[in-house]
Amino acid sequence: MEQNFDMAGLLEWYIDAGVDEVCGDAPVLSICRSKEKPEEKALESVAVKTAAAAVRPAITTLAQTTTSACKNARELCEKAQNLAELKEMVCAFEGCALKFNAKSTVFGAGNLKAELMIIGEAPGADEDRLGAPFVGRSGHLLEKMLLAIGLKREDVYITNVLPWRPPGNRTPTDAEVAVCLPFLKRQIEFIKPKIILLLGGSAANALLDNAESISRLRGRWLEYIMADKTPITALASFHPAYLLRNSAQKAKAWSDFLRLMKKLKEN
Repeated sequence: MEQNFDMAGLLEWYIDAGVDEVCGDAPVLSICRSKEKPEEKALESVAVKTAAAAVRPAITTLAQTTTSACKNARELCEKAQNLAELKEMVCAFEGCALKFNAKSTVFGAGNLKAELMIIGEAPGADEDRLGAPFVGRSGHLLEKMLLAIGLKREDVYITNVLPWRPPGNRTPTDAEVAVCLPFLKRQIEFIKPKIILLLGGSAANALLDNAESISRLRGRWLEYIMADKTPITALASFHPAYLLRNSAQKAKAWSDFLRLMKKLKEN
């Protein structure tokens, strides 16, 4: 049955209520809208389900590819008997797409019997170009910080969570970290350091499997548990690249390194 509305009265009511804008070019009363026909709803539902179904295979394929790459990485790590073999395997590994955009595979380097192992997130442009970890501006700052506590670069072992540079130095994805993490953990097993220094939140989150910010993690002693249940003392601090952009945080990083120096002398 057709209903009659006092449009002038309704407009006056809107004005009294404080309405001073409209969302469309023409006024529409929702109560006057005709109800959707059942067949239209059915067609819309089918369209939504079809679109969702089209997305799922791509997601599933990506997940399966990542799972397969992680399994392959773990199997390779189990076969490696030393760092030299592990390095060869990482250089030949093709389960991470980052490798195809990178110029170099940047494996760990340094003292194979080091008490201190330093872990960053990923190679930068200089590291990718030269094929070695921490050789750019960040590396030079790190060397100065180590010298300040009586350590040289050749006294420690330095590596990254990822052996390949993410394009544009972007943050690595969870999938990329998951695929590369077995290689990092195997390096730790070969080096057997007494202390691990984690530079930056991404490195700390990846190895310690947490999501805390670096500002909350730094400055306190943490623990990394190896596959054989052996605990290793860990300390997180700011990444040198961050310190180059935020010099005000250098004082906090210096206090972390002093804490590190004291701990090394105790061991």
